[in-house]
Amino acid sequence: MEQNQNNWLLTSWIPNEGASRIFIELKFTLRDCNSLPGGLGTCKETFNVYYFESNDEDGRNIRENQYIKIDTIAADESFTELDLGDRVMKLNTEVRDVGPLTKKGFYLAFQDVGACIALVSVRVYYKKCPSVVRNVALFQDTITGADSSQLLEVSGVCVNNSVTEEAPKMHCSAEGEWLVPIGKCMCKEGYEEKNNTCQGKDLFKSEIIIVSKYLGYSQQKIAF
Repeated sequence: MEQNQNNWLLTSWIPNEGASRIFIELKFTLRDCNSLPGGLGTCKETFNVYYFESNDEDGRNIRENQYIKIDTIAADESFTELDLGDRVMKLNTEVRDVGPLTKKGFYLAFQDVGACIALVSVRVYYKKCPSVVRNVALFQDTITGADSSQLLEVSGVCVNNSVTEEAPKMHCSAEGEWLVPIGKCMCKEGYEEKNNTCQGKDLFKSEIIIVSKYLGYSQQKIAF
C-alpha cells in the first residue's frame, strides 16, 4: 500500500426537508491490516466521515478543509484473507447523527487514509412523530427537534363535529414518540365519540326507546 493516502468520496447535495437533525447509517466491510501483505505501517482500520451544509446544489467549489468532521469510524469486525477464501464478508453497521442543521441541505464526504474498505450502503434519514388522533384531536406529522433530549410541544386540531374543551397539546420526543397529552376536544351536541371520531347519534332509535318506555308505563297504569 502507498504511504499517506488521502482518498475522498463525496455525495451529491442532500435536501434535509426541514429536519434540523439527521441520522447517517453506514454499512461497510473492512480488512484486518495484519492479514494484508505489505500493509504494516501504511494500512489503517478506520475511515472518516464529514459533512458540509449548503443552500447550493452545486458543490463543485467546496474544498476539503471546509468539511466538518462527524467522526472517525472503526469496524467492530474485520475480515481476513481466510474469510475471503470462504467468501465470508463481515458487515459492520454504524449510525451517527448531525445537528442542528440550519440550511436547506448538506453534502457528505468519506475520507480513506489507507484502509482496505468497502462502503456497502449509506442511508440518510430523520425522525418524526407520525400523524395521530388522540382525545378527538388531530396531531399532524411533526419532525423531531435538533436536540437529542428535546420535547416539541405541538397543538392539536379538533376533528370534525367536535369543539375544544381544553386546548389539546402533545409533545414530540427526539425518538419520534408522542408523549404527555394535555387537554382534549369533545363532540358537539348530537354527536358521540366512536374510534376517535365524532359520529351522529341514532335519533330514530332513541325515539323508539322513549316511546316504548312511555307505552309500557301507560299499560301498567291502566291495568292498575
